[in-house]
Amino acid sequence: MSAVTIHGIRNCDTMKKARAWLEARGVAHGFHDYKVAGLDRAMLERWLDQVPWERLLNRAGPTFRKLPDARKEGLDREKAIALMLSNPSMVKRPVLESGGKVTVGFSPESYARLFE
Repeated sequence: MSAVTIHGIRNCDTMKKARAWLEARGVAHGFHDYKVAGLDRAMLERWLDQVPWERLLNRAGPTFRKLPDARKEGLDREKAIALMLSNPSMVKRPVLESGGKVTVGFSPESYARLFE
């Protein structure tokens, strides 16, 4: 299997669960904290080639909910990319890249299907 990279924010509870799951099963992986190391358009485009922007943009989180209504209206791919680039906290976590595939979110069952 090719390299595994998990993208997210270090102090996110879901990230902690996903990383603990990987570590408990001996899945070697890199970690990219996009709040610290940044997030670029090329990375978002690569992810959006596989998952819809509606899945990648975290509209349930406080960062998105605090936006003025005008910024939330008429969302499309380009507007979602602009929001995620301006505030990486709006990217749903974790984003896992493994074997050329992108998985968004974490559940033990979905990770088991990928690695076991």
